[in-house]
Amino acid sequence: MPFDPREVRSLFPALADGYAYLDGAAGTQVPRSVIDAIAGAYESGIGNTGGVFPASLRSEEIVAQTRQAIADLTGGTARGVVLGPNMTTLTYRMASALLKTWAPGDEVIVSQLEHDANVRPWIQAAARAGATVRWAKVDSATGSLPSEQYAELVGPRTKLVAVTAASNVIGTRPDVAAITALAHSAGALTYVDGVHATHHGPIDVGAMGADFYATSAYKWCGPHVGAVIADPALLESLQPDKLLPATEDIPERFETGTPPFADYAGVTAAVDHLAALAASSEGTRRARLAASMTAVQSYESQLFSVLLSGLAEMDHVTLYGDAADRAPTAFFNVDGYSPEDVAARLAHDRVNVWHGDNYAWEVTGAMGIRDSGSAVRAGLVHYNDYSDVDRLLASVGALRR
Repeated sequence: MPFDPREVRSLFPALADGYAYLDGAAGTQVPRSVIDAIAGAYESGIGNTGGVFPASLRSEEIVAQTRQAIADLTGGTARGVVLGPNMTTLTYRMASALLKTWAPGDEVIVSQLEHDANVRPWIQAAARAGATVRWAKVDSATGSLPSEQYAELVGPRTKLVAVTAASNVIGTRPDVAAITALAHSAGALTYVDGVHATHHGPIDVGAMGADFYATSAYKWCGPHVGAVIADPALLESLQPDKLLPATEDIPERFETGTPPFADYAGVTAAVDHLAALAASSEGTRRARLAASMTAVQSYESQLFSVLLSGLAEMDHVTLYGDAADRAPTAFFNVDGYSPEDVAARLAHDRVNVWHGDNYAWEVTGAMGIRDSGSAVRAGLVHYNDYSDVDRLLASVGALRR
C-alpha cells in the first residue's frame, strides 16, 4: 500500500494541538498504538523478572518481544540487543567494557561529525586506558565526512572507530560501510551511532559493518529507551562492571537495574507502527519494515527538497551542510536574529524547532558557529507534511529585515 501522510498524521494525538512539529530531530511524538501498549502493560499487571508468578512472566515476555522487535528493525539478532535508558548511557557502558581490552599506545578514532555521545565516552575511555585519540575531519564547507581519510587514520594499533550514520544537525550520511571496511581491515571494532538514522530509511547493521549499532526509540515514535545491537559472540567477549548477584548471561549482563517494562512494550508497538506505514500485513516484520522505511525515505526526501529549496531562496538565510547524502534535517541562521530568537518567533507562529549546538559540539565548532549560538534546526519525520514546511517557510520569510 502507498505511504499516506494524512492517514499517518491521524495516528498521533499530539498533532491535534495545531502546532507544526518540526522538532523531531530531538525526539518524536508517539502514535496512539504506543500509548495504548504502555498503558496496557500497566493495566495487565507487570512485575520484576525472574519470578514464578504471571506478572513476572508477562514482563519477561515483554522484554523478549522488545529485543526481537529491535532486531527486526535493525537487522540484528535478539540475543545481541542490549537495552537501556538511552544511547548515551549505553555508550558509556560499552566504553567502560571495551577499555578493559585496550593498552597504552592503542588508538581510537572519532569524527567531528558526531553527537558528543559518540565522542566524549571514547575520549574519556581512551584517557583511562592510555590510548591515543585520532580525529576524522569534516569538510566545513559541505559538512561531508570524506571516507578516504580513514585510510590514513586507521593503523595496526586502532582498536575502535566510532562514526555516526547520520549527523543530528546537518543530516550528513557518511559512507559508513567504506569506513567500517577500513576499520575491519586493521582488526578494529566499529561503533555506529544510528540515533539520527534509524527512522529515516531501512537499516541493516550487517551491511553497514557495525560491530555495535546504537539507537533510541524516542527518535522513532517510541518511549525513552535506548538499545545497542551487537553480535552475541562479541558481547560474550566483554565483561562489564556489574553487581555480583547479577546474571552473567548476555545481553542481560550489560543491563543494570530494573528496567521500565511498560515502556519496553511501547518500543515493540513503535516498531510495529513503522512496519505498517507502507506495507501490507503479509510477510515478516523485517520485510514489512524494509518496505515501509523505503517509502518513508522517499516521502521525506521529497518533503526535505521543498524545505531546503525554500530556505535557499531566502537571501536572509544561511544554510549549513550540503553533503550529497543527507537525512532530512535543516540547520540554518537568519540574518539579524540569534538562533534562540528565531526559534522563539517560530514558536509564536506555532512552529516547533530547536536551536543551539544540539550536542553536535565538534561540527558546530568546525563550522565556526558554536560560540555564537550555533543555528536553528528543523527536522522532518514521517508524520510531517507539506503544510508544516509551508508554515516554517512563511515564518522564516517574515523575518526578512
